[in-house]
Amino acid sequence: MRKKLIRFDWAIKKLLRHKANFGILEGFLSELLRFDVTIESILESEGNKQDQYDKYNRVDILVKSDKNELMLVEVQNDSEVDYFHRMLYGVSKLVTEYIQEGEPYGTIKKTYSINIVYFGLGQGKDYVYEYKGEFVGLHNHDVLFPTALQAQNYNIKNVADIFPKYYILKVNNFNDVAKSTLDEWIYFLKNSEIKEEFKAKGLDKAKEKLRYEKLSDEEKKMYDRFQENKRIKMSVEYTAKLEAKQEEKRNIAKSLLETSLSSDEIAKHTGLTIEQITQLRKEPK
Repeated sequence: MRKKLIRFDWAIKKLLRHKANFGILEGFLSELLRFDVTIESILESEGNKQDQYDKYNRVDILVKSDKNELMLVEVQNDSEVDYFHRMLYGVSKLVTEYIQEGEPYGTIKKTYSINIVYFGLGQGKDYVYEYKGEFVGLHNHDVLFPTALQAQNYNIKNVADIFPKYYILKVNNFNDVAKSTLDEWIYFLKNSEIKEEFKAKGLDKAKEKLRYEKLSDEEKKMYDRFQENKRIKMSVEYTAKLEAKQEEKRNIAKSLLETSLSSDEIAKHTGLTIEQITQLRKEPK
């Protein structure tokens, strides 16, 4: 029987920032980006500070690779209609934060924005999306490439290599069938489990380091509180949705009371009970 591991977002908050655990995040980034990633350090920035609302809704970690690249990994639990805009804002902040005043623009660091979301972001059935920015001619439909000097000076093949790269992992769209090593990681992100046959980079370390029983007594208390707070938050949100639906039914029923429909007919239209409709009839208009 496979044991549940601690959630990845809590691991980001408490465990993956330690150098001894860099291999877990390196494995995930290597599988997603399709090149080997070595973490030089974990950074903090003005763009990824959290407020009280973010405490359970989101978590992120900013990585600098040994190639001086910036990689911002964010886990987002709740739906936000402007989330695409926030992705752009977060990367824009990083671009400006990590270039010194007076430095040439060519020193801007390559930035990756990796977004692990647990809600229906946009319209799309896939579970991994990659943004590929290119300049395409309006008339000839050709792709704009760097000159030989630019390619040599900045070690790039495409103009898009300079610009930020965005990835979105819509975890809830994944069908739990792992057909690749990246799928194995997404299975873990969705289920907090790692199957014995999984071979993706970093998962062996995750299976060892992210076991609940490996936590200290203090960390166990913190994780238990984290889980309980998430359950409470989900319960509060679910209750609010039920109350909103009930209020909507009541409003519809009130409007139908102005018609010639009987209480039985209104009950069929709204899903309210006869007793509830009778009570509504007694309320002052």
